[in-house]
Order: sequence, then structure tokens, then C-alpha cells
Amino acid sequence: MRNPTSTSRAVLPEDTPPLLVVVVDTEEEFDWSKPFDRNATSVTAMQYQDRAHRVFETYGIRPTYVMDYPVASQPDGYEPLKALYRDGVCEIGAHLHPWVSPPHEETVSSVNSYPGNLPADLERRKLAALTDTIAGTFGTRPVIYKAGRYGVGPGTAETLSQLGYRVDVSVVAESDLRDTDNGPDFRGCPAHPYFFGPGDGLLEIPLSVCYAGMAPALGRRLSGHIKSPIAERLRLPGIFGRLGLFERLRLSPEGVDAEEHMRLTDIMLARGHRVFNYAYHSPSLASGHTPYVQSEKDLEDFLDRFRRYFDYFFGELGGRAATPIEVLELTRPPDRA
Repeated sequence: MRNPTSTSRAVLPEDTPPLLVVVVDTEEEFDWSKPFDRNATSVTAMQYQDRAHRVFETYGIRPTYVMDYPVASQPDGYEPLKALYRDGVCEIGAHLHPWVSPPHEETVSSVNSYPGNLPADLERRKLAALTDTIAGTFGTRPVIYKAGRYGVGPGTAETLSQLGYRVDVSVVAESDLRDTDNGPDFRGCPAHPYFFGPGDGLLEIPLSVCYAGMAPALGRRLSGHIKSPIAERLRLPGIFGRLGLFERLRLSPEGVDAEEHMRLTDIMLARGHRVFNYAYHSPSLASGHTPYVQSEKDLEDFLDRFRRYFDYFFGELGGRAATPIEVLELTRPPDRA
């Protein structure tokens, strides 16, 4: 998935307005500050997903819930989604958290929490088991994938192709995650959608990330270092931002304000982008499960970020909502339809 050739870029029809894709990492609750645990499979936050759906309905958004094994295999996890899916107000996909996904053959560790770091055969068998579980629960096979922790690897594209997937949303554009326990390096991956994999048969829709400031290229080169624990302790990201050199902007309501979302969108539009990928984690809709929402006040602020950004995107910009498959249908050449 690194550095796709220029011929793989997915081109939209010229009259296409800005498109917003919403992807929800739909997963179990666990303490993000503690080691990964195979027994941490609670999915109580799934009963609160309607909090966001009341906002989505206002703007005509059909989010895509990419779910992992604890959600897909437990009634408390999948029943709320089945109700939404039956009503036609959402799409579904797969989200592989290896440490809670069978077969359980690997040692649980931070390195192995990235699916792409596993042996290719084990990654494939885990994703096959998750795919079959989702298909059995929802009556349809998922064709949209997001790797847990964005952890794609050298065998991921082949596995996705073999299992019938059509769209991947795992890439964090222009970012280097290697400092976080050997995560993937996406510095060569652009922020626009592109085709990749065997025969260019898969569409990538990266998470919308961009670098702003006087030296955005420097930000891309240093992306792995400025997010390291040492850099965070020294407050280097904030220092670089205040100096106006570069600032990393990300399209997620988790720890990022709506004004930054608007600024990111303006910058990316000026650079020719038309597809925007907005993402968050399902447990953030209940207090106390993620660092971003620890109180009811945090939850109110969290949902207010949705509304303010959506007002801007659909109102001021005249954009429209799209699902990953709708983006695929707009971009795929006729001879591959």
C-alpha cells in the first residue's frame, strides 16, 4: 500500500461535489493505557450508538461501521447494528483486532496488535474468521475493511483480494507509525483515493490527514518522530505549530476541534481533494471508555463537533455524504464495474 503509482489515482467526475465518508471503528471497550488483553471483550457502549445516529439522520449520512470480532460475535454488540442495518441507515465492514480475534495463535503484544505484523497466513485466517462471523450475523459478506490500529502489512492486499473485499480505509495518509511498536509507514501514501492490490482491484480511501504551515513537507518527513513519547513530553508538535512551520491536522472528532476540521478541509480542497474520510471509535459515545470522552460534558462537546463540521461541509461547501462503496462506484473505470 506504499507509494502507489500515479496511474492508480482514483479520479472523480469533474462535477462531483466534495464527498464525506464517515467510518466508525466499531469495537470492544478496553483501557488504552494498559497492555492488550484477550479477555477485554465488553461491548456495552454499542447500546449508545443512536446518540450519533440522531445527528447523522439530520444530515443524510449513512456511516460505515467496521466491526471487530467481539462486536460481531456477541448479541450486545451486533443487535444495535442489525437494527440500523435493517433500516438502511448504515453500511457494515470488518475491523480486525488480532488480540481478540480467533484463531489465537500469536503472543499478545503491542507489535502483534497490528494485523499486518502477523505472518500473512495468520492474518488471512483471522480476517476470514471475522468475515464469516459478520456474514453469518448480517446475512451479507463485508467488502469494506479497516485494519485495527491502521495495521496493514505486506500480505494485506492479497488477503483482501482473496476474501472478496473491495474497499480499504486503513491508511493514515502521509504518516509514519513505525515509532509506535513497529506500526506501518504511510509517508508514501497520498490523501486522495487510489487503486491498489492485485490488478488494482481495491480502492483505498485514506483517513483525511494533512500538514499545514510554512513547511508541510518537513512535517511529513518528521511525522513519526514528532508523535513519539519524547516529542510529546517536550511539546514539540505544539511548538512547531506555534512557529507556523507545520501542523498535522486530522479529520476525527477525537481530540480535534471542528475549527481544525474546517481548516483541514479548506487546505485539502485547495490542493484538489474531493473525498474526505471522517472517523472515530464507537466506545467514544459512552463516557469513560476512550481518552476523548470521560464525562457527559465531554460527550456533549464531542457531538457538537459533529454538528459544527457537518453544518460547514454540507451547508457552506455544498458537499454531500457518501459511503465507501458509492465512492468506488463513482471512481472505478467502466471496464471494471
